[in-house]
Amino acid sequence: MNAAVPRPIDPEPVGQHPAVVGVAIFMTGLFAIVLVLVLATRGSDEVTDRGAAPAGAVAAGPTAIDKPGIAEANPTPAATVVQPSHQTPAATPVVADHTPYPALLPPLTAGVAQVKIELEDVELEIAPGVKFTAWTFAGGAPGPVIHVKQGQRVHVTMTNNGAIPHSIDFHAARIAPNRAFKDIKAGETFSFDFTANDPGVFMYHCGTPPVLAHIASGMYGAIVVDPVGGWKPKADRSYVLVGSEWYLNGDGKATAAGLDMDKARHQQPDFVTWNGYAGQYKTSPLPAEIGENIRFFVVAAGPSFDIDFHVVGTLLDRAWTDGDPSHVLTGAQTVLVPAGGGSVFDVRFDENGLYPFVSHSFASVDMGMVGLVNVGNVGGTTSH
Repeated sequence: MNAAVPRPIDPEPVGQHPAVVGVAIFMTGLFAIVLVLVLATRGSDEVTDRGAAPAGAVAAGPTAIDKPGIAEANPTPAATVVQPSHQTPAATPVVADHTPYPALLPPLTAGVAQVKIELEDVELEIAPGVKFTAWTFAGGAPGPVIHVKQGQRVHVTMTNNGAIPHSIDFHAARIAPNRAFKDIKAGETFSFDFTANDPGVFMYHCGTPPVLAHIASGMYGAIVVDPVGGWKPKADRSYVLVGSEWYLNGDGKATAAGLDMDKARHQQPDFVTWNGYAGQYKTSPLPAEIGENIRFFVVAAGPSFDIDFHVVGTLLDRAWTDGDPSHVLTGAQTVLVPAGGGSVFDVRFDENGLYPFVSHSFASVDMGMVGLVNVGNVGGTTSH
């Protein structure tokens, strides 16, 4: 006889079991009590927040954050915030009272070119709200743009009103440096002559040791030598851009900063600029019109950085390396200007708009080496 197999017990439906029903009723009541307490607390907080607001305050919009979470309470430090390309860095906010360095090429003068330069120790603003104690040619950095023609005689007179010896070294001159580029003591005046026999755009700078310190402190400038017969084709507008770095031993805000030689030796600048001031041609763009031939005379004063010259939104129609008319590239996108060198570029624009000009080494852009060409006097901004 087979053993009896136990019959499974049919479970009582969940919804009908007395214990389950009791638990459900209890949990429902508990949830209702918690909900009432939460709503009451939130209402109390909102009343407190509104009561703390000043009279006449405007209520925040729907996207406002009333109470910051972890991400908002611990923001990324300003020094590591990534800025959009072609934007002035956060350290150099836009201000309205800065007068940009005049980028237009000055006119030629007839006869012997008389270059009279006084060396001055001055306090310069190199970025909005940032000052630097500089050594300068004629009170600015860069020094004045000198414009002569090939074969023209140049007479240089330099007076040292600074506190230490300085000198001047012209890359455009073929002359014995021990005779012409010698140190001038404080309070002294010195003169020499040279003939500008080579066309191009050239750097001039103080050559007194340590040269790194003198250039990094602001002692540099540009001299443009037009070839016989002028540059071909004719330019509608000509601009001079001198690139350089600033190495600060402080933030330059409460008091003017000085040179940090350790940063300079390690090539760790605080600012990299066109014509001595971070982002100045971004807030005050250089004007142009459609179809014009725009000529840039570019000098890399350094003291250490090269310039990878690039204009966003167009090509370099002509690029004369070192400004030599016999060394021309056409249709280039980016051209290297080495530290201590200079090149000439022709550009045209096919549409109205804002066109950034940069060194395509974007670390330099993030530190202030960006400007704009405004074609057609348009409004708006650009971030590339």
